[in-house]
Amino acid sequence: MEKLNLPTYLFNIKLIEQRKYIFDSIRKKFVILTPEEWVRQNFLRYLVDEKKYPASLIAIEMEFKLNNLSKRSDAVIYDKLVNPILIVECKASSVKVDQKVFDQIARYNMKFNVEYLVVTNGLQHYCCKIDYTNNNYEFLKEVPEFIQIG
Repeated sequence: MEKLNLPTYLFNIKLIEQRKYIFDSIRKKFVILTPEEWVRQNFLRYLVDEKKYPASLIAIEMEFKLNNLSKRSDAVIYDKLVNPILIVECKASSVKVDQKVFDQIARYNMKFNVEYLVVTNGLQHYCCKIDYTNNNYEFLKEVPEFIQIG
C-alpha cells in the first residue's frame, strides 16, 4: 500500500479469495482493504498511538440519520463522559481534499455538534476547531492530543 504522510505502522493484512483484508483493531475484525480503509486505519493508529486517544472511545463507520437519509461517519471520537468531541472524515490518497469534503463533514456535524473536525486523505490532514459562541472556526496546525480535549 501507498506510503502516507503519517508514521509507519505494522498491520495484520491477509489475502482471502484474491482480496486483501486488514485487521481493524478497534472493531476487532478484518475489513476489506480499500485505499480509503488504508487511510482510515493509519490515521486511527496515529490518533491512538501518537495522540493518545483511547481506542474504546472511537466509533468507526457509525450509522446515523440526517434529514431522513442514512449516513456513516468514518470515525467519531468521544470524551470520557461519552460525548462526541471529534469527527474524522477519511478519503483515499487519490482524492483531493476540497470544499466538497469539508461540506460533507460539516453536514455530519449537524448531527454530532462536535468541537473538532478532521479531514484527511493520508497525505494532507486538516483539523479545525469550531467556536459555537462566536459562530466561526479556526484551522489548527495539528490534531490536539486527547488529554487536551477529552
